[in-house]
Amino acid sequence: LGKCLISPMVLAAYAYNRSLSELGPGGRGDEQPGVLCQLFAFLMAFFGLAPTLLLLAMALECWLSLGHPYFYRRHLTRRLGAALGPAAAGLCALFCALPLLGFGAPMQYCPGTWCFIRMAGGGPGQLGFPVLYASLMGLLVLAIVACNVSSMRQLYGMARRQPRRGAPPAAAPRMEELDHLVLLGLMTVLFTVCSLPLIIRAYMGAFAADFNENADLSALRFLSVNSIVDPWVFIIFRTSVFRTFLRRLCRRLGSRRASLQGSSPAGDSHFCPPGC
Repeated sequence: LGKCLISPMVLAAYAYNRSLSELGPGGRGDEQPGVLCQLFAFLMAFFGLAPTLLLLAMALECWLSLGHPYFYRRHLTRRLGAALGPAAAGLCALFCALPLLGFGAPMQYCPGTWCFIRMAGGGPGQLGFPVLYASLMGLLVLAIVACNVSSMRQLYGMARRQPRRGAPPAAAPRMEELDHLVLLGLMTVLFTVCSLPLIIRAYMGAFAADFNENADLSALRFLSVNSIVDPWVFIIFRTSVFRTFLRRLCRRLGSRRASLQGSSPAGDSHFCPPGC
């Protein structure tokens, strides 16, 4: 949805060879961005924050379902899950609309096809919002990492209690939870790497007075990479082809290790994790 809303503005700016402020009404260059530039800045901030909040909800659900199953079964319902998405979107929209109300200032970045909140070179009223935005992003990152680490500890304990290979099929461990955790971990690492440059630039611009438009633009590009790569991560790592590839790779590595040690092929069960 973010790409569908933002990309047409960029393509129009390139097609007409004009900046976003010049395309939209009310714009007078870089110092006074127009309506189109303000909308672009709002969408960039919203689609940077809303997916992070939803990712935190996924991490919390995984942590509760593994570590506190009775609480999860009693209190987390389908109705709550259905209401969580609109509620998170509404809160993010209200928060990201603060620069349109005067707390913070939209800014056009070179070459005129990017707009975001001013992160340096402004007064306290303009720099307060990017610091608050970066602080909120940082707290979400820490909370997601904490939830995922706790979930991995729970899964590791479950894997140690699972029977070895060769057990009856009914006793074979279910790997669905592990698949979800691997996917969630990859998406968490991806969005953390993509979000950290923006967080760092916001603090440097506010407290170190480091006005570097090129560095700010690089941070925005990192943030936009997250929404491009995330769908591909989900598509690739949630397919049966990838799971089959993992199992074959695991067995091949186990066979090679067994041959180097001069042991029988039965030693694969000590190398491969449950489910491989």
